Amino acid sequence: MTAETLTVDLATGTGPFHGGASGTLYGLYGDGVPSRAVVEGMYVRTVTTKAQDGIQHPGADALEILPSFVAAGGKDVYVYIPDFHRGFPYEWPGATGRERLANHLDVLRRQVEQTRTLGELKSHVVYVPFNEPEGNMFGTGEWSYDGVSWHTEPGPFFAAWTQAYRLIRELDPEARIAGPNTCVLYPEVRGFLEFARDHDVLPDVVTWHELSSPDEVRTNVAKYRELERELDIGPLPVNLNEYAHNYHLSVPGQMIQWITAIEECKVDADLAYWNIAGNLNDSAVEANKGNGQWWLFNAYGQLSGNTVQVTAPHPNVQYTLQGVAALDREKRQARVLFGGASGAADVVVEGIDEGVFGGRVHLRLQEIPWTGQVGSSEQPLLLREIELPVVEGRVRLPLTGLDEMSAYQLIVAPGGNGANLLPPSVGWRRTYEAEDAEHTGGGYTKNGPEGSPSDVDKFATSGGHHVGGLRTGSDLVLAFDVEVPQDGTYDLRIFANSHNEAELVREQGPTNVFLRVDGRDARELRLPLGYKWAVWGHTDTTVELTAGPHRITLAAQDPDLGTTKGDAVVDKLDIALRDERQVVLYDAEFGSLGGGARVDYTEPGASGPGAVSLPRGGTVTFWVQAADDGEATVTVDLLGAGDGLLTVNGEEVGSVERGEVPLFLAGGINKVTVTGTSERLVVDRLCVGPSRGLLPTRVTAAEEGILTGTAKVTGYPYATGGKAVDGIGAGPANSLTLTVTAEHPGRHALTIRYSNGEQAPATHYNPDPVCRHADISVNGAAPHRVLFPTTFHFNNFWQLSVPVTLDQGANTVTFTADELPDFDGRSRNQHGQRSAYAPVIDQITVTPLAVPN
Repeated sequence: MTAETLTVDLATGTGPFHGGASGTLYGLYGDGVPSRAVVEGMYVRTVTTKAQDGIQHPGADALEILPSFVAAGGKDVYVYIPDFHRGFPYEWPGATGRERLANHLDVLRRQVEQTRTLGELKSHVVYVPFNEPEGNMFGTGEWSYDGVSWHTEPGPFFAAWTQAYRLIRELDPEARIAGPNTCVLYPEVRGFLEFARDHDVLPDVVTWHELSSPDEVRTNVAKYRELERELDIGPLPVNLNEYAHNYHLSVPGQMIQWITAIEECKVDADLAYWNIAGNLNDSAVEANKGNGQWWLFNAYGQLSGNTVQVTAPHPNVQYTLQGVAALDREKRQARVLFGGASGAADVVVEGIDEGVFGGRVHLRLQEIPWTGQVGSSEQPLLLREIELPVVEGRVRLPLTGLDEMSAYQLIVAPGGNGANLLPPSVGWRRTYEAEDAEHTGGGYTKNGPEGSPSDVDKFATSGGHHVGGLRTGSDLVLAFDVEVPQDGTYDLRIFANSHNEAELVREQGPTNVFLRVDGRDARELRLPLGYKWAVWGHTDTTVELTAGPHRITLAAQDPDLGTTKGDAVVDKLDIALRDERQVVLYDAEFGSLGGGARVDYTEPGASGPGAVSLPRGGTVTFWVQAADDGEATVTVDLLGAGDGLLTVNGEEVGSVERGEVPLFLAGGINKVTVTGTSERLVVDRLCVGPSRGLLPTRVTAAEEGILTGTAKVTGYPYATGGKAVDGIGAGPANSLTLTVTAEHPGRHALTIRYSNGEQAPATHYNPDPVCRHADISVNGAAPHRVLFPTTFHFNNFWQLSVPVTLDQGANTVTFTADELPDFDGRSRNQHGQRSAYAPVIDQITVTPLAVPN
């Protein structure tokens, strides 16, 4: 079968890179959930979220997320005014349509008045007065204005729109307003635009939802632009503020197809909210980790310059190979993101300007694999690095073994400069589907099919099916027959899920199962929890294998270790030969540049195709992944003289040194920045390796602390030592105080092992887990509030690291909590959506951020 061809024409520009696909609906819960580094590294441009103090869902209050979002580089927060109300359709109060609208306009008034108190930040707010009005407030249901659909009689909606629009303008003449915010681009939108034009109430941003497919994005944006021309309005900014389905979200190979269409249209768009708030629509894991989708948006956000024409083998056809590309002439780089099909393909890059790239190009190919909705991901895998001659302005890169669930990045830079070509980061690897495994014992079920192009409401699942039966009372054994090419250590990744609300899961939380290799090496593993069935995470371990065949079993019972408690489903097993090189390399020329930094491809001694020259104040930023919270060995490779400053997640950790430096990295995503402090500093690359044990670390169990009020030591099987402290909160009288010791004064990481299983009653398909918070006071100083995302169960413990300043010697760290009031400081949420409690605290670990000077 002939390989398909994806052609990138660098000579045909399609406009400045926009970056609009990286928006999110309900993706931010509050400052810290997700972390600042995760938000910034995903290059989130727009957020659509509920009105401040709304009761539709927990968290995601517009004015609470606004400051930290803008600080992380965000552009606009779209405020869904109707999400102040509960239910869907919205249960807006009032006995008549007139009363309901009057109440709604009062809510709108309060939102604008509150926003005006925020000074310059209010310029980032866009008001959305109505959401899907044709099926909600101006539809035919119980909660309609008058029981008449906008489709049939638009007058009431147009009148309400006019009242809302003029109220906002009266309160804030500079405010921006978005609408009509329909669920699709209905033909009736023409009438809305005509009315709005004629009555001087045109929205500043036109919004609708694309819960469709990428091909319809292109088609509908083109229809809308033609409508503007016909009506002689605009062109106005467009935000498709809900897009994609469960089957697409978290899957890089699916999402690249949406990104491609949205970027071609140069519009903004926000990922749809089908599940839980605060995880960037199945991009963020825990508070500070990213999955495969996060890394795709990280790569997308680093496109720069102008986008260029990409010709797909099946243009504008969903579930086929698609791509987007950009050329940055100043950096002398082109980047191509593509994916969506399995098998073989040729990527052809043509229109290569030898004045920019020379006669030989350096090509780096990376894979961004699917790691599940709640499964964290390492940095993209390096598949291939080569240099090729440019022949008649083009190069061709033949590819095989593409995976339709993965996305791929190709970076093109000048070659011929003596770069050291890196080997692939992963050698041999295989996937074994659970439905293909042999099984013995009782309780076995083959489940599915799950999500597919014809059933996009369900979740993506490898192979479309998964296996159940590893549960309480079962004696099921799943046997995977594998064959490996050589002796060695292999990484074993089990994709699995337990629904946190399932009957057999509620008592204990994570489901425990038992793994053996060839009947030996028994070990107990805990499989990941999720917010629904078929929400995939992964449990990782390593196994020693000799070359040849082996049988790997997962069992609900083990004669030496015990029995399973819970209920789990298994999707697949991934096995990969472990990379013995423990140092991860990040080339500066492929980093994010600022402050006048420039790429130089002529620096002698550069390890890659180039290096980065930093003037005073110039920056190069690396997005660094760490498996766990703790010490890492970091080296900034420099060329020549010069001085610089190193920061990690916004914390200054010292001057740039020549040689290895121990630094604390948070588990997950870390923003590592080098800033030039001399006239010139040339950065070659960043190297990150394992800990050498140079940062003194101290662990303190929570039960060793001083407890007051309702705070108490409670048994939790998966807490360290089986005990943790709960009952902290509902006021400062119920507290935990721990004493920790620091060898030196200064900034430290306080790594808190915690659990949080609180969940509020939901009104529809979204589970509504609640973030708990802790007010943390060090040595009696004013407390700092920290949000803790759901761990899906109180017996499921995660870690979250917080920077604090400690004195030399003994320090006290006090945890309290109390329910946050609404924006007015007086009223409170009546639906259990703002917790009064801190999470359950297991232990804290104190580590210096760096070696003291």
